[in-house]
Amino acid sequence: MEVIIKVKIDDTVLNRMRKGEYVQGSLHYDEFTGEKQFNAYVRKSRMPGYMPECKTLAELDNGWLKETKTLIIRREAFQKRIGTARIMAQMDLGNKQAKDTMIDRELIEFC
Repeated sequence: MEVIIKVKIDDTVLNRMRKGEYVQGSLHYDEFTGEKQFNAYVRKSRMPGYMPECKTLAELDNGWLKETKTLIIRREAFQKRIGTARIMAQMDLGNKQAKDTMIDRELIEFC
């Protein structure tokens, strides 16, 4: 037994399907029109340049300090087994290292 189902699809989705690309989305029944409708998920581009390029400013003891066009990113990771007191001490040390790196960067850049 064959069943023909009519589905409303946008032209952009149809073009992607004709190219052989996968199209993820949701298929649902539209109560107002009485037709099945496919809505493609709007995915963010994976083209080069989508993710901001990060420049590493410093390698810290437990992480790194990076810079993008608009952000300064500091990332650190600690093992739980060393205890809260040591983790807090290492956080302070990492914060001091990051601050020193930022100060050195400003001095080199503006002097």
